[in-house]
Amino acid sequence: MPTPFDQRLDDLIALIDGWIRPYVERSESPAARLYQMMAYHHGWVAADGSPLDPPARTGKRVRPILAILTCEAFGGATEDARGPAAALELIHNFSLVHDDIQDVSDQRHNRDTVWKLWGAAQGINVGDGLYALAQVALAEGAARHPRIGEGLLRLNRTCVRLVEGQYLDLALESAADATFEQYEQMVARKTAALIECAAALGAWAAGATEQQSEAAGRFGFDLGVAFQFQDDLLGVWGDPKVTGKPARDDVRSRKKALPMMLALQISVDAVRDEILDVLRAPEAPDDDAVERVVGLMEQIGVREQAAEMVEDRFARLEQAVGEALPSGRDGAIRELCARLRVRDS
Repeated sequence: MPTPFDQRLDDLIALIDGWIRPYVERSESPAARLYQMMAYHHGWVAADGSPLDPPARTGKRVRPILAILTCEAFGGATEDARGPAAALELIHNFSLVHDDIQDVSDQRHNRDTVWKLWGAAQGINVGDGLYALAQVALAEGAARHPRIGEGLLRLNRTCVRLVEGQYLDLALESAADATFEQYEQMVARKTAALIECAAALGAWAAGATEQQSEAAGRFGFDLGVAFQFQDDLLGVWGDPKVTGKPARDDVRSRKKALPMMLALQISVDAVRDEILDVLRAPEAPDDDAVERVVGLMEQIGVREQAAEMVEDRFARLEQAVGEALPSGRDGAIRELCARLRVRDS
């Protein structure tokens, strides 16, 4: 049975989508088809541009929700977080559209990806458009936020880190001898940086001091690392009907995600050699090879160790939330973190 917090999350998702839609639904534009592609990616229309009711499932809006709840925790109003929330979700989706091209991913949330339908060139255009619209969304709140320069600077520095993270992710794909430290550096940029920014901008939107915003950013960073560790775990052992990704997709693509990095770190002798053979093969592994690698991971305890690392990160997050937020105003953030801790997609 849905709880009041479940309803609050649903209401926030609807509110965030309402804030974003005017940026990506522009039927009067000469480039109206471009905006339809953006709307398709967000799940609001079908590939032919016809509206979807209800919208397709495309994500949890974690970053904008975190910004709103952090803003409220520091005494701000929900509306104060409008610009940051819209900007964060647009930036996140810019990165997803480009990631799908670079990773040659045909599906996202059980739907064809933008580039799969309209080609890589238009996919790049869609991603670029979302990135630029994020800047507009935040800058349009200048009257509400006199320290707008500070917010724009943080958002764009975060985007640099995000691109660095994607570079590192792509570089790790061809590095059979990648280290766990390199993986952590990638996660810190590709995933944790934007969630860190969400918490920091939420505090900023409420008028918090720079020190308070930095403290909020620290728990956002911890949440981002925990979120990615968990995402990597689901990338191997999640239910594809729930995750929206093909089964064992991270292993099939030889992605240097948490399970693979742990496997390389703790495997020895014949097990390690067999995993490395799959990583170094000129062609992607077939289904039998994928299942063999997953079986080896389970044999040496990768699944259990990865789950323990997820739990450890969420435990660290609880402490960081307590240190960052005003006393007695951390309930909604803790509830959000608890929901993410047990997510299955």
